[in-house]
Amino acid sequence: MQRRIVLFSVGAILLGIAIGSVLTSRLVSSDSIYDQVEKFSTILNMAAKNYVEEVDTQKLTEAAIKGMLAELDPHSVYIPPKEMKRVEEDFRGSFEGIGVEFDIINDTITIVSPIAGGPSEKLGILPGDKIVKIDGENAVGLSREDVPKKLRGPKGTVVTVSIKREGEPKLLDFVITRDKIPLYSVSATYMVPGTDIGYISLNRFAATTYREFMEGIAKLRQQGMKRLVLDLRNNPGGYMDQARLIADEFIPAGYKIVYTKARRPEFEEVYTSTSGGSLEKTPVVVLINGGSASASEIVSGALQDLDRGLVVGETSFGKGLVQRQYELGDGSGLRLTIARYYTPSGRLIQRPYKDKDKYYRGEGRIEVDEEENITHEAEKIDSTRPVFRTLSGRKVYGGGGITPDYFVKSDTINSFSRQLRSKGVFFEYVTNEYLKVHSAALHQRFGDDIYRFAQEFTVGDDMIAGLKALATKKGIEWNDTLFRQDEDFIRTELKARVAYGLFGSNGSSLVYMPLDRQLKKAIELLPEAARIARLN
Repeated sequence: MQRRIVLFSVGAILLGIAIGSVLTSRLVSSDSIYDQVEKFSTILNMAAKNYVEEVDTQKLTEAAIKGMLAELDPHSVYIPPKEMKRVEEDFRGSFEGIGVEFDIINDTITIVSPIAGGPSEKLGILPGDKIVKIDGENAVGLSREDVPKKLRGPKGTVVTVSIKREGEPKLLDFVITRDKIPLYSVSATYMVPGTDIGYISLNRFAATTYREFMEGIAKLRQQGMKRLVLDLRNNPGGYMDQARLIADEFIPAGYKIVYTKARRPEFEEVYTSTSGGSLEKTPVVVLINGGSASASEIVSGALQDLDRGLVVGETSFGKGLVQRQYELGDGSGLRLTIARYYTPSGRLIQRPYKDKDKYYRGEGRIEVDEEENITHEAEKIDSTRPVFRTLSGRKVYGGGGITPDYFVKSDTINSFSRQLRSKGVFFEYVTNEYLKVHSAALHQRFGDDIYRFAQEFTVGDDMIAGLKALATKKGIEWNDTLFRQDEDFIRTELKARVAYGLFGSNGSSLVYMPLDRQLKKAIELLPEAARIARLN
């Protein structure tokens, strides 16, 4: 089947469509688009000519567009020109800049990590470095949104950053030539220690996701992977074709993966599985939660409907609408809902959105604490939801997201731990204090071996004392009772921060695994997933 991008694909320029609609509207509609455009034009001209103060007609037009789209659905949106480039970068899978991950700590740009292979890493910029000037201008106090505007730019252009580094008496000036920086959609790929179980986490479905996914699977296979946990938690979606390609790797030929229905027939698609999927015989459990939406729900819904694997976690977001992105002449864009998508059993998983505040708060999703849900009895509490059947005849329900086959709530932390995290104490201590002293020794000891680090590295009382001192300095009252209550989390958070500084997200994800109740349940359920898929 010809590969086609439906979700977020770039279509014809909206202006052309609008002109065409105006020319034909009198022939095809009693509610004339021409009349409505003329009315808007008249009001805009009156305001521009007669209002008591001078008006910004562009601002008024954009406000009118946003108001118009607000009458449609939550996912039909206008994208201003200044945001359009960032949106395109996110889904293209790369941007052009200096290649750093950063955070704002005490109003100062603090390097979390230079991106591997990027221009900043090549010049020796380190985690914990603080950017205080950009091209000679003060950078302290810049907002999180303003920093990329200063640091990103076309490949080949130059920016000078002045860095304050611990132990250096003077500012260090780095002249950085911007380059193309990849945005990876695979967050982590590793083997669960001592097993044949691979773990792979996707944070979005961008243009490069399928290729990254297959590269990750190949690496896991080389390490002996026979079973898989696919983590789609907090994955907001993206390109439908990437979701379809990944689902196709698990599903034998001839099954419907996803299909769309639309008012215009040219927007209707049916995607059917093809032969030769590399994971057709691999038991799989998919992890989802309330942040899993759109393309994430296509993958999890297809595997669930076709009894190809089990879904574990919390009910997904519930977005069953397909958007097409149109570029406008001034660099802005329109993302317009053009169809609804359906899972193989016929489910439309879109939640009601008449009250958009409730919609964004996640209302309408079935939530229980922890429960086996293979027969989806939990959904019986909402008798309004339509019933469908999986390939083996299990009941599943539409209209409220993808409900898991096993509900498992994520762990919560107490107010003390939340305060340490929200005020950046974990990050600041590990980056600015611990790794400054111990980074070289840790690299020498562990090299690239994340598994040895996870097994052997321990958070000693000296690290807790350092964390306590920094917390006190930042005005957080140290509470021994709450510390002991969350001690496992606090020590794991510190260890994971160290792992991230040494190994990136692979290391931190592996370190978090012992505290991840949802992941541990997914691992436990892999034999059941094999039975459901008839792979035994």
